[in-house]
Amino acid sequence: MKGGGAYINIGSSSSSINSSVSGSGSANGSKMTLGKSVKMYLTIFIATTCIYMVLYQYHMSREPFSPSEIGKPPLYIITPTYRRPEQLAELTRLGYTLKHVANLLWLVIEDANKTNPLVAHTLDRIGVPYEYMVAPMPEKYKQTKKAKPRGVSNRNRGLEYLRQHATEGVLYFADDDNTYDISIFEQMRYISKVGMWPVGLVTKTGVSSPIIRNGKLDGYYDGWIGGRKYPVDMAGFAVNIKFLRQRPHAQMPFKPGYEEDGFLRSLAPLANDEIDLLADECRDILTWHTQTKKNPPAQALNKTRYSNTNLEHIDKLLVRP
Repeated sequence: MKGGGAYINIGSSSSSINSSVSGSGSANGSKMTLGKSVKMYLTIFIATTCIYMVLYQYHMSREPFSPSEIGKPPLYIITPTYRRPEQLAELTRLGYTLKHVANLLWLVIEDANKTNPLVAHTLDRIGVPYEYMVAPMPEKYKQTKKAKPRGVSNRNRGLEYLRQHATEGVLYFADDDNTYDISIFEQMRYISKVGMWPVGLVTKTGVSSPIIRNGKLDGYYDGWIGGRKYPVDMAGFAVNIKFLRQRPHAQMPFKPGYEEDGFLRSLAPLANDEIDLLADECRDILTWHTQTKKNPPAQALNKTRYSNTNLEHIDKLLVRP
């Protein structure tokens, strides 16, 4: 009996122990299962949040401007360009600045005899409303050994386009190697005739600017006056379209160093008190003549060595003079 009792007790103890172990294992299993579930749901939550954020950012980038912004006076941005290694990079930088500006048409005009598919592809990818045209420099200026009037044929072609297609708004010459605070675009929309403001990083003075004394235009500050009536930088003024159309012969001269002065003179009559003074009455700098470091043309790709590689595709994207 004792033996049997002992056996039964041992069995009972064993059963109790097994039950205890089984219960402990079940608890641990439950904890592990719960931990895996929490980890899985946390992973799903994080992944979903990331996807949502990406989609939201994409949606915002494609979000159309509000009706109030579309109703603003239109801006016509004339950008002369020419073939060089930096061309696509500079157009990309400027294009994504202009993408933040509502109701705008970008006139990209290349000094060339035909358009460049790489430029057109870049403009399409940026997504700013644009017109892409060509306006080659006249041969007599290309052959000169003196300074060449770069960008003049481009800008005059832009003026011609505006006289044919625009009736209101404001035009602005925005070179692709400059830097712009987008607030200057909103300010220039509302100029009545001509607007002016300072431009940084110009000549030895570091800035080219109208001089304002007692709230009135009282001359110009620039590192090179050169007998100019309007010694201003190309990035430092804009013109109302209606005002331009009243002067059908206004254009830019093929005279290096005097392009801005010649164009503004051709807008006569223009009194100083008719010039709107932007950028906090010319106390702020919102445009800079930064320019880009010149780069040598890319060397030719060794197509034998790098055939069937990604370099063959990249090589087609390099702009060589």
